[in-house]
Amino acid sequence: MRVSLRSRQAGRRVDLVLGLLLMLGVLTGVTANTIGVNWPLDLIQLHAAAALAILLLAPWKYVVIRRGLGRTRRRRPTKALSLTLLVFVLTTIGSGLLHSTGRVEFVGPLTLMQIHVGAAVGAVLTLLAHFLGHAVRPRRTDVDRRALLRLAILGAGAATATAVWDTWAATSRRFTGSIPKPGPEVTSWFNDGVQRIDPTKWTLRVGTATFDLARLRSLPHDHFTATLDCTSGWYSTQSWAGVRLSTLLSEANVPTAGRRSVEVRSATGYTRWFGADTLDNVWLVTAMAGAPLSYGHGYPARIVAPGRRGFWWVKWVSSIEPSARPPWAQSFFPLD
Repeated sequence: MRVSLRSRQAGRRVDLVLGLLLMLGVLTGVTANTIGVNWPLDLIQLHAAAALAILLLAPWKYVVIRRGLGRTRRRRPTKALSLTLLVFVLTTIGSGLLHSTGRVEFVGPLTLMQIHVGAAVGAVLTLLAHFLGHAVRPRRTDVDRRALLRLAILGAGAATATAVWDTWAATSRRFTGSIPKPGPEVTSWFNDGVQRIDPTKWTLRVGTATFDLARLRSLPHDHFTATLDCTSGWYSTQSWAGVRLSTLLSEANVPTAGRRSVEVRSATGYTRWFGADTLDNVWLVTAMAGAPLSYGHGYPARIVAPGRRGFWWVKWVSSIEPSARPPWAQSFFPLD
């Protein structure tokens, strides 16, 4: 099939649509990778549809790229940015689609999600650099009936391609895009290594009170089921046993009235703040699947926060303190 673009106007429109699709992909990807609640709007389906729409536009974009590379007046850095952006985008989409099949998890030392996120960050940065040096701005004439019709056809094609992919190739996924695992994998945040804590020396500070492991285990434990959904791209539903933070603070005689949050700190220094009104729904657990936690899963005690992504589930907890800091004052996605 011969694909032709009769004018620079058409090529500019292709670039505008691709830019919008990239931004849609980034927005839905970041949101789906951060929230732990299933919204009525299926973000991961929109994320996949944006990626497949980009692939559907690939023949037209190929013509634009070939035409741009053939222009002698266009500077080499601009051409290099175009090719770099192409590589990043194809790597992002390819790794995401491969991850959705559930058949491949690692490529060398990196997980597919690490490649997917890393390439997406590279694509966004390259897109910004490309825009600053070669801005493509929308015009009123871009929004005509023919353009809207083409967008509708593209949207229908992307929706159909997403349905076909989900039926033919993709495995069952959670609304976050995570694939199922029989048991949670051992992961930690950035440079945090697995802590091998001596249980005879471990203590937990709760306000001014101190708990050793025996005292913590003597408290009334709830037994419940919760799903750990990790931003590494997997999820696992397990049974847990632990103490609600509200109960733990009460046992330690720590008042939360007038406090906005509770600071939970790991032995590694990693910290998250939970709203004072959410403590009935957050547990400090000591056991998983009927057995004590392993070192890799947070022994002696870790947080379980149903409805929140895995980076909220602080491991190797060393202190729990009431705080005047509002929970919204922390980064929605931890940066440390």
